[in-house]
Amino acid sequence: MIKTFSTIVTLLSLLFLATPSHAQTATATFAGGCFWCMEQVFEAQDGVKSVVSGFTGGTLQNPTYRGDHTGHYEAIEVSYNPEQVTYQALLDLYWKNVDPFDDSGQFCDKGFSYRAAIFPGNEAERAQAVASKEAVQRRFAEQNVVTQILDANRFWPVEEYHQDYYLKNPLRYRYYKGRCGRTKRLEQVWGKK
Repeated sequence: MIKTFSTIVTLLSLLFLATPSHAQTATATFAGGCFWCMEQVFEAQDGVKSVVSGFTGGTLQNPTYRGDHTGHYEAIEVSYNPEQVTYQALLDLYWKNVDPFDDSGQFCDKGFSYRAAIFPGNEAERAQAVASKEAVQRRFAEQNVVTQILDANRFWPVEEYHQDYYLKNPLRYRYYKGRCGRTKRLEQVWGKK
């Protein structure tokens, strides 16, 4: 009986060790104006595990929403399974959710921190980001695509009350999104989804 139990434990241990404890995870960082709206879009994408709102792109340590975030972009950090969704698919989703021609912010949100930018984490992502921007520029040859591609640097999560804001405060969120003109402008640029 003890020998059989020991054999079962050994087999279960081998099975457990051979089974991956979690799927592969990669991250992508995007700035597209209000991080609430970007968070909602990316969380709905198959293969995305989580989306965190925060700041990146600046040098200020510990930026906060109600405090100082000078030099930083409002951004999202997307954790995803690259076996289920590619970085290219995330880029495609990103472009359809920004106004690539507005260098003063996005929609009703104006100012440096609301500008659109892609923050590739390595050279392969940079090449894909550059190619995707060039494709958007070809599509809109008469306009200037101003969305920047910048080096990734530290991502600072924003205060907890901003995380999943669209879920925690759905009425306020829908009111803000509608009044900000985001949906209307995206349809003008990209057409109806």
